[in-house]
Amino acid sequence: AGTSRLPSPLKVVGTKILNDRNEPIWLRGVNTPSLEWTNNGEGLILQSVSAAIHDWKVNIIRLPLSQDRWFGRGPEQTDDGASYRTLVDGVVDTCATQGCYILLDLQWSDCGQWGTNIGLHSMPDRNSITFWKDCAARYRNHPAVLFDLYNEPHDVTWPVWLNGGTVTDRPNRRGLPAVTYEAVGMQTLLDTVRATGAKNLIVAGGLDWSYDLSGILEGVQLFDRDGRGVVYANHAYNNKGDSAATWIAKMEKATAGLPVIIGEFGGSGGPHRRPPGRFARRTEPGGDDWLLHVLQAMQDHHWSWIAWCFHPVAGPPMLSDWNYTPSPDFGIFVKQALADELPRYNPPPVSAAAEGQANAPQ
Repeated sequence: AGTSRLPSPLKVVGTKILNDRNEPIWLRGVNTPSLEWTNNGEGLILQSVSAAIHDWKVNIIRLPLSQDRWFGRGPEQTDDGASYRTLVDGVVDTCATQGCYILLDLQWSDCGQWGTNIGLHSMPDRNSITFWKDCAARYRNHPAVLFDLYNEPHDVTWPVWLNGGTVTDRPNRRGLPAVTYEAVGMQTLLDTVRATGAKNLIVAGGLDWSYDLSGILEGVQLFDRDGRGVVYANHAYNNKGDSAATWIAKMEKATAGLPVIIGEFGGSGGPHRRPPGRFARRTEPGGDDWLLHVLQAMQDHHWSWIAWCFHPVAGPPMLSDWNYTPSPDFGIFVKQALADELPRYNPPPVSAAAEGQANAPQ
């Protein structure tokens, strides 16, 4: 493949994400899942990435990965992960040669084990170090590649988030036993990446499944002496008990002092909302539409964002089918936003009483 469209490497300056020409970059894209739970991306991952770039006009793809599958420890893998890594190479090349950035995301780990408990856990483990040693060396200083250290840390303290420690994992899937293991902190993973010589921009999510950035704002920040900087990730969903207005206020506070990307967000909005569920809620104060309000705020503030997820089944789904038809309650709005064609959303006025009710524990 040619290199004429390779994007310019990104870096952090203050609270901004800049390219090597010191131009601010507004990242807007989608998460393309399935390499975390399958060995071959369902046979569709390259097709999905191409559709996102060409038809949806994204400039960044976030690619969730599994450290077990990277090394061939997943079910039915017999080649030590060689075909999995080659497939990731193909996704990177597809993005890079089309001028699109790619954020390689360590989504699933294994509580310090191999091949037994592959899934979403509260913190990275010692094998996550092994993963980043190999992955960072493979894409060291590639201009299109960014590294997301660990998807969604949760249920630990800020000191453990930073420096690691013994944790007892609360399983994300029903029926799995709790596992106590030695978690590694985000600083260790950053240092691991940098020890390979990779200066690539790093993304790090906060606590509460990457929703909470409060500890980082209070000084629990990563130290990056030798790289192109760290951007902190917020994952925004309408199941957190915050109204859109409250989330916006938190983001305004965070982005005033930190470089931030909305690494995931999702929900249902507009006239075709799904029934209330994990990511859909009809009863915002005063009839406010959470999703459209959040999308409008991201556009107004030029906050970088990556929607979850570009899939017809994994939720909240942006697709209605594998023809990449946008879902009527979510995907259609994301696609309009990417094309700068999203109709302006003006939220209704919210009374103090309604706001308080919206922010009550759910």
